Amino acid sequence: MNEALPDVPEVRVVGLPQLTSGFDLVERLDLSMHLKVHGPLEPLGGEQLAKLSEDINLKGRGGAGFPFHKKLRSVAEAAIKRGVRPVVVVNGSEDEPACRKDTVLINRAPHLILDGALLCAEALGARTLVVGVTRESTQRSMEAALAERGLSNGRRSALKAFVQRNPVRMVTGAAASLIRSVDGGPAIPPGRKVSASQNGVGGAPTLLSNAETFAQLAIAARIGPERYGNTGLYDEPGTVMLTVSGAVARPMVIEVPTGVPLRYVLQLAGAPQVPQGVLTGGYHGKWIDAATVNEAIISRNSLDAVGGALGAGAILPISQETCPLGESLRVAQWLAEESAGQCGPCYLGLPAAARGMEDIINGGGPAALEALKQVAKNVKRRGACSHPDGSAMFLESTIKAFTDDLAAHVLGNGCGRPVEGVLPLFEGGRAPTGLPGGAEASEQTGASRQKIYVDWTLCRGHGLCADILPEVFELGADGFPTVAQAQVPRYAEAKALRAVRRCPALALRIEEESPRDRAPARNLPVLSQGRGRRALGR
Repeated sequence: MNEALPDVPEVRVVGLPQLTSGFDLVERLDLSMHLKVHGPLEPLGGEQLAKLSEDINLKGRGGAGFPFHKKLRSVAEAAIKRGVRPVVVVNGSEDEPACRKDTVLINRAPHLILDGALLCAEALGARTLVVGVTRESTQRSMEAALAERGLSNGRRSALKAFVQRNPVRMVTGAAASLIRSVDGGPAIPPGRKVSASQNGVGGAPTLLSNAETFAQLAIAARIGPERYGNTGLYDEPGTVMLTVSGAVARPMVIEVPTGVPLRYVLQLAGAPQVPQGVLTGGYHGKWIDAATVNEAIISRNSLDAVGGALGAGAILPISQETCPLGESLRVAQWLAEESAGQCGPCYLGLPAAARGMEDIINGGGPAALEALKQVAKNVKRRGACSHPDGSAMFLESTIKAFTDDLAAHVLGNGCGRPVEGVLPLFEGGRAPTGLPGGAEASEQTGASRQKIYVDWTLCRGHGLCADILPEVFELGADGFPTVAQAQVPRYAEAKALRAVRRCPALALRIEEESPRDRAPARNLPVLSQGRGRRALGR
């Protein structure tokens, strides 16, 4: 079984180090050593910084890959238009069990990250800098780095700078979750999609990017775009930080120039010579099969072209000796448990998708496969954040990459291989399941004691329930709700009551559960019931 990765695993570099310069000298570069290794840094104007970012084609290294220069200009324009000071936020929340590259940078080179963030703060005229973290080690390192620079959150500080610590949860790494927590709310998405560049911390335009992005900016500002472009590919210059784990002899974080063959990175970590598949981009990423591994190079465009993803920079091979569907099921179950419980596609859809994968492995046949595909399709682009989309992409990629194993499970008696648990998860196989923010946040955002039920003897498929209460109800291909019963999120209780009152067929009811009845909900799929009732002349 693969144990959880430490906060700071082995660090390697291919070629000349940039972000990892000085790692061979000390465990952590304090301010004095940082300046000896990297030298001083001159400030740049806002347009200079945006032009530099554009010249080196700098894109966010947290997974989404949004062009940094567009984000920088958007924040500047919004701040000028509204006449307010913007805010700069470093997202160091790295909450996937398979990702450690930002954690390594914060623990070992915190001042490189602060260099980039402070460049942006000065260029934009920001008076607030926030660094979001989720681990004790990263909190300690970054707080020490701020103190070494004389930065604090004091009233008289020209630049208020502080560390925002949130719980380790997949959803806390979302930009909207971090902003919400800085504003005093729970570290979960707000349930609506808002551009941080326009309306972020305290309602101000906010420049938010992940730790590696700011560190890359600091390197480019020191050496200039021409020297920066001498490393890596022409259209994606520079280096990339990767976390390599899974079926490897030496889990590691590695800095490589773009353009390095993926197979070479795998060899450095001691991966199987012919892996069965490689998960690229982390648990919101995509699988590529063994044949494709030899075609791929480390770059966003190359991995996209072969059906993979650079994503959060996680690379996870698995061997020929393990069941890939079983390995993926463990991840799917963890992703389902990481739901913030705020919207139906996530709160209901992801557990249903995990159960669908389990049904396939247990011999559910073609019907189980089609059900899983339908659930994954229904989940996408309907959530309050990107968690359902990323999870659905992972499941769809699993189905596409391992067709032989899928056939063995769907049409036969399974592949006959064990599940070795080589894909790292948190201790016990799961992350903590409580909602972020403690009991108070759970009371505000979790499931209430109310359950809503569909009476199939009355339902006529009007679809009004899905319009009023999309957090709970979605319609299947036959136009009827896809669940027969569901827990109601606490924040949606009023909408649930409105759905009951407005149902034209009076087919909905709400029941209050007693505490002893609070068992894990299994939301029952009912597509077959809808079709059957329609066949009876409904």
